[in-house]
Formats: sequence, C-alpha cells, structure tokens
Amino acid sequence: MTGWTLNPEYTTGESGKAFSNLDTVFALQGEFITSDPLSEVHRVHIGGRTYYVKRYTGAGKHLRRYLGRPRVQAEWENLLHFQAWGIPAATVVGFGLERDNGAFSRGALITEELADTRDLAWLASQQDACLADRQWVARVSYQLAHATRMMHDQGFAHNDLKWRNVLVTRGGEMFLIDCPTGAFWPQPFLGYRVIKDLACLDKIAKYQLSRTQRLRFYLIYQRQTRLRTADKRIIRRILRFFEGRE
Repeated sequence: MTGWTLNPEYTTGESGKAFSNLDTVFALQGEFITSDPLSEVHRVHIGGRTYYVKRYTGAGKHLRRYLGRPRVQAEWENLLHFQAWGIPAATVVGFGLERDNGAFSRGALITEELADTRDLAWLASQQDACLADRQWVARVSYQLAHATRMMHDQGFAHNDLKWRNVLVTRGGEMFLIDCPTGAFWPQPFLGYRVIKDLACLDKIAKYQLSRTQRLRFYLIYQRQTRLRTADKRIIRRILRFFEGRE
C-alpha cells in the first residue's frame, strides 16, 4: 500500500495540520528520543498534547523493501490488533508509507503519549517501590497475563515481550507498546513463540519478583488455580529458554 491514514479524532485543529500527510510528518521538528538503522523517534508537542513520531526510512531485513510487510506497517497493524482485542496500548494517531517503483521508500507511525507512565524495565533499574508493593504487582500481573493470553489465543505472538515494552502507571494500569515483530503463527510454530514471549517476561521478573508472584502470573495466564503435569514441562521450557544467552 501507499498512502496516509489519520485517526478521525485528530483531523481537526493543530494536529490535523501537523499530521495531514507524510510530507508534514517528516517535516516535524521535535525532541529526539532514539534511533536504529531503520527508524528514528521524536517527541512533539502539538495543541497541548504530546505525541511520539516514529519515522522509517528502511523496511526491514532482506526482501522486505519489495516483498512482505515493511516493519512500520507491521507495527501499526499490531497496535490496531491490540485495540481490537481490548488490550490496552498506545493510541494510534496516524500511519502510512510510500513506495517508489514498488520498493519501500519511507513510512511513519504516530502515537499519543501515555501520560504518567514508565516501562517496567525502568522501574526495575531504579528499584522502584512499586515492585515491592504486592497489591500493585498483583494488579499489573493480572492485566499483563490476560493481555498475553489474549494475544496467544488469537494465534499471535509479540516476539519481543520484554519489560521495556510494558508501560505502567503508579495506579497499576498497564499498556503494551512497540510491537513491530509480532505476527500470527500456525501450529506447531506458535508453541515456540508462546514460550519465547513468556520467557521474555520472566527474564527480569525472576530477579524482581518472588516465585509465588511469578507462579500466580502463570496460573492467571493459563486460567487455572493449580499446576498440572503439563504445566511443569512448560515452566521448565520457559526457565531454560535463555540459558547460555544471558
């Protein structure tokens, strides 16, 4: 596809002018946040609101420049999937891409800032008191377990479900962000991806949470009250997933 889509809620006023098409989006000046070989992220303040503008100049690995979904398209489609499934995530404001003679040229994704949030990895690095609050941990774990199970029930795996991609508030609300490599998988391939998602979440959790808290997360994810024999095999696979790679 080639084109630009703007969420109807943002088509009027200053946001409508600033985000009207790819040319205006690429001309925006804002606070530089981060970059990688394919994209860069800027934070902009428009009309009293704050937005994250992710601009892509690369499509992804190998033949994605010509074939398959460019990375930016995968990212906006996955966020829209989360919205459709009822998974809390950043609001998609605008998205689109351009092709030149069939090859990916550029693309962009705009999301509105989730105010007063921090990612779980940052909280862990700061030894934040929230992680020592059992009720707060229980509330976030419940939401995250349900969100993860919802994805997997659709045959979808996040593929980078790390603490840095989970935003939370002091009140215990949870949101998912940054999912450009998530995809739908048929069995038996989905099973491996499910284990990877759960192992990614546990990578920091094993250092920050108690065994009881981690087990409670797993049981909520499985919609069970106690472990079965099969669960013990699954848990062993989760615990061993990153062995030798940390």
